[in-house]
Amino acid sequence: MSKPKIIVICGPTASGKTALSIQLAKKINGEIVSADSMQIYKDMDIGTAKPSIEEMDGVKHYLIDNVSPTIRYSVANYKKDALNAIEEILKKGKTPIIVGGTGLYVDSLVNGIEYDDLEIDLEYRQQLEQEAKEKGLEELYNKAIQIDAEAMKKISPNDKKRIFRVLEIYHSTGKTKTEQEIESREKENPYEYVVFAINMDREKLYERINKRVDIMIENGLVDEVKSLINKYDELPTAIQGLGYKEVVSYLNNEITYEEMIEKIKQETRRYAKRQLTWFRRNKQIIWLDGLENMQNNLQIILKGVNGEEEN
Repeated sequence: MSKPKIIVICGPTASGKTALSIQLAKKINGEIVSADSMQIYKDMDIGTAKPSIEEMDGVKHYLIDNVSPTIRYSVANYKKDALNAIEEILKKGKTPIIVGGTGLYVDSLVNGIEYDDLEIDLEYRQQLEQEAKEKGLEELYNKAIQIDAEAMKKISPNDKKRIFRVLEIYHSTGKTKTEQEIESREKENPYEYVVFAINMDREKLYERINKRVDIMIENGLVDEVKSLINKYDELPTAIQGLGYKEVVSYLNNEITYEEMIEKIKQETRRYAKRQLTWFRRNKQIIWLDGLENMQNNLQIILKGVNGEEEN
């Protein structure tokens, strides 16, 4: 019996995933499940480039505006919620389309990876924070390489959150993150994922990113961050999001307004580069040219889903 086909559209930030996925959904009677780790949060609209009601154009979206920014939302949470959304869409006789740039979210579905939703050991987390402060994050990065060299190939020496995660998984379970992933991949995936990613000339992509940041600033990103800080007592993960932490630095008088804007652009460009590197490791992906017209990409997707496109 053939498995239900699930379409995945991923790629770097500002590459046009939203517009393409909405046109595709209208063409094939699909509904969209977000794979974006920041769009899941309520009250964070401008800095996450959430599609507006007008942009959604009547297409139902799942996992956008679902969670309070006070909540720590894990990959395990995401996988559970995304699978529920996929089932709901399939029951309607429609096609699920996973859309987003968060590589871990995409991998959790496509590769069937089980990320145990570990309770955070606050004492160990505090120990790691203290060690990072006293000895530097590089010390913990090297420690994590000793524990799980394979997982660390994908993690930047500056990515404190993911370095901590590798160490915490091993501390809590005695297994490495890589061992967990290998074990979970052995289970059969109930769906057939057909994965596409948007590629784009680097300079063109960077132009789009810079323009998008300018638009976010014009649309009131600074006021959005002020409103979040005023509304919520604690924002453990959300306020560390790209664009948000830079505005917080500005509001704390650590950087100037101009430095804030330039830093958001710079960090977003770096993030896009990391996203492309992440997705290029996936040999299953059928690449779309971000400079081609919309209709051409839609045709490539439809051929790929029907098994007519060679990767």
